Amino acid sequence: MDAAAVKLLAAGLAIGLGALGPALGLGILGYGAMQGLARNPEARGAIMTNMMIAAGLTEAIAIYALIVAIILALVA
Repeated sequence: MDAAAVKLLAAGLAIGLGALGPALGLGILGYGAMQGLARNPEARGAIMTNMMIAAGLTEAIAIYALIVAIILALVA
């Protein structure tokens, strides 16, 4: 394998594995929020606010992985 192929393989693995964790985290987060809303509908405001904050922080990890993959593909 030449250097260009290894570089593209590293970029693909970086975003693939880097997006796997946030995807699972968002699924678990959504599941927990729906369970909380089903058990206590009156707490909708607090649950949804906390869920949106946590979802934004989780998505930031995937964005970091995307940036690392772009850097690996274009610069390294």
